[in-house]
Amino acid sequence: MRELIIIGSGPAGFTAAIYAARANLKPLVVASSVEVGGDLMQTTEVENFPGFPDAIMGPDLMAKMQQQAERFGAEIVYDDTTELELDGPVKRVHLGNGGVEEAKTVIFATGSAYRKLGVPGEETLSGHGVSWCATCDGFFFRDKTVAVVGGGDSALEEATFLTKFASKVYVVHRREELRASKALQDRAFANDKIEFVWNSEVVEMQGASGLTGAVLRDTVSGETRELPLDGLFVAVGSDPRVHLVHNKLELTSDGVVRVDGRSSRTSVAGVFAAGDVIDPTYRQAVTAAGSGTVAALDAEHYLAGLADAEKAAEAELAAA
Repeated sequence: MRELIIIGSGPAGFTAAIYAARANLKPLVVASSVEVGGDLMQTTEVENFPGFPDAIMGPDLMAKMQQQAERFGAEIVYDDTTELELDGPVKRVHLGNGGVEEAKTVIFATGSAYRKLGVPGEETLSGHGVSWCATCDGFFFRDKTVAVVGGGDSALEEATFLTKFASKVYVVHRREELRASKALQDRAFANDKIEFVWNSEVVEMQGASGLTGAVLRDTVSGETRELPLDGLFVAVGSDPRVHLVHNKLELTSDGVVRVDGRSSRTSVAGVFAAGDVIDPTYRQAVTAAGSGTVAALDAEHYLAGLADAEKAAEAELAAA
């Protein structure tokens, strides 16, 4: 039986693996069969991760994290977790290949998934003008024309942030009223760079090697028109990947895994969580990495407590 299994291979999962491996816990990382590395695998240049002043490509950053974890002894398995058994002292992780791995502790770090529009061109232009993160990619659109799709707090925060770089920012919303807070709306309405495109939805993203525009459909009349663009940011929300722990771990009203204070401890002893699955607010690579550190340290302390309890029980038995 293993000491620790880490489910997830984004910044939280691999950072947890680095710390756990250095603590000689020999962690197994269930990295997924198709999405190894998390959302950063869909990002081009990452300029806001500490330690890379000249930027680094998202896939390169995740590859370095994986190499660092493996250097210290982490084992990576390229498979999907299909089911979890978390109650009791032995945790069981069922894999897509039919195998079952057992461990004393589990770190759950499966990240989140940006909601997509599901329109033609979205997949092929991802990372080539289409993005889900303004703080990650906004800098690359200096003096360009961009659009943000959405009408909630995230959309207006993205739009306002993008005005630091872009010359023009459209906010495309399918209704004529926003869901965002009044303070964010007031700030956006007062910004000369932001123009709202009401009662409109994106039905196609245009471009071959890079985004050139979007086809909009009027949600009232049904008429379509083309909007020339250099960049398009989808901000219609994201969902933490918590389907594996429904009815197994306690969740918050935001749909993320509930943890104890600033720790990574979940509602089940021996199970820890890190990254976007516990964070409804920030969802940055660096904050995910930080919480991965916390999870590994919490797991290490938990395992040390188990070892101490076992020794005490053995000593008591020997003295009897």
